[in-house]
Amino acid sequence: MARRKKIYEGKAKVLYEGPEPGTLVQYFKDDATAGNGAKKATIDGKGVLNNRLSEFFMTGLQGIGVPTHFIKRLNMREQLIRQVEIIPLEVIVRNYAAGSMAKRLGMEEGTQLPRPIVEFSYKNDALGDPLVPEEYVVTFGWASQQDLDDIVSIALRVNDFMSGVMHGVGIRLIDFKIEIGRIWDNDYHRLVVADEISPDSCRLWDIETGQKLDKDVFRRDLGSLTDAYTEVARRLGVLPSNVTHRPNKPTLIN
Repeated sequence: MARRKKIYEGKAKVLYEGPEPGTLVQYFKDDATAGNGAKKATIDGKGVLNNRLSEFFMTGLQGIGVPTHFIKRLNMREQLIRQVEIIPLEVIVRNYAAGSMAKRLGMEEGTQLPRPIVEFSYKNDALGDPLVPEEYVVTFGWASQQDLDDIVSIALRVNDFMSGVMHGVGIRLIDFKIEIGRIWDNDYHRLVVADEISPDSCRLWDIETGQKLDKDVFRRDLGSLTDAYTEVARRLGVLPSNVTHRPNKPTLIN
């Protein structure tokens, strides 16, 4: 089989040239990072779980009319996606205070917000993905005002869908981040949800116990990340047949 051309490699995924023009193959790695790459480990099965979970969420969003880059899952670790022009923003939706917001504002983690809050951070690892106001986004040409309005609308629709799905399986959606891409048709473009939606990009707490079922398990050394992600997949009914709870500790990357 011919060697595939690598287009991009990030901390958790690799993008390869797709079989058709305008497509890519997205490969989910087992690598986990925190603190902007300061903490690293290899977590057995993480890539398989995130591939299946992202497929579940992207397909669900498409079912309610929210466009995404997802085309189909190819195997346990790869999916076929549309090639998009990524807008250099992380779009963050917060339902409860947690993480950097709680620290920044001196709020107790888990405090419910009066309404969902949409924030933007500039995608730049060297700068630590700093938060930016909407005026920056428009002024620096990262997105037009119309695009920005549409991005907020998409983010809130994703939030409604995700919150409902998670609540139905006893999980509270604390916050999440998504990326948005443009698909061009001559001079016109449409916005789609891109990258991934998985426990890597969400904060998920058990409603009854408050147990964390997301990457904070790795960030804060709270136990097995694979077990946490497996529990989310089990509740949603998308547990891959070849993945079970793994008591093994992660393998640190030197």
